[in-house]
Amino acid sequence: MTETDQAAVFPRLNEPAPAFSANTTHGPKSLEDYRGQWLILFSHPADFTPVCTTEFMAFAKAYQEFQKLNTELLGLSIDSNFAHVAWVRNIKEKFGIDIPFPIIEDLSMTVAKAYGMIHPGAADTSAVRATFVIDPEGVLRAMVYYPMSNGRSIAEFIRLVSALQTSDAHGVATPESWQPGDKVIVPPAASVAEAQARMASDEYECTDWYFCKKSL
Repeated sequence: MTETDQAAVFPRLNEPAPAFSANTTHGPKSLEDYRGQWLILFSHPADFTPVCTTEFMAFAKAYQEFQKLNTELLGLSIDSNFAHVAWVRNIKEKFGIDIPFPIIEDLSMTVAKAYGMIHPGAADTSAVRATFVIDPEGVLRAMVYYPMSNGRSIAEFIRLVSALQTSDAHGVATPESWQPGDKVIVPPAASVAEAQARMASDEYECTDWYFCKKSL
């Protein structure tokens, strides 16, 4: 595959997320069904695997936290719907945890390929641990890839969605490890006068004219 081919299959930030329609454990679903909500679309290598099981249980435990952020969850693997249903039932039976969100059946790898979830260096027929954050307008805002051997931190995705929503609502950025309630970073001053005013203001906590934080 050439570099041009790779660019064609991998989605890009701040562009519309690839549209899809697929069968899931909750019936047919499409990207358009999530219009007006945030969506975390995440892939896993295979059903009935231990690392994936821990991730799905963690997503399930955090489901109400995502709901508070107007965020839905949607899983995917290159397995049949029958395998998904059996795995969901197994998780309930063995671990006592209900999986409240749908899982996409993607035997054709249509959705996985559209989102660049197939990495030949890892596997030709399994999706890597890819996570995509899509905003209410259907725009891809973040994507994170993990190797097959290591599970994701679900708490980080709660933090990331909250940070994105805060940035959108207030026109600010968030620093490393930001959590709701922490101070945010404001855009650098665009003029000398603005820089001087900001440095003298009690509203901002400025280390220098270009590096200022404030409370919301």
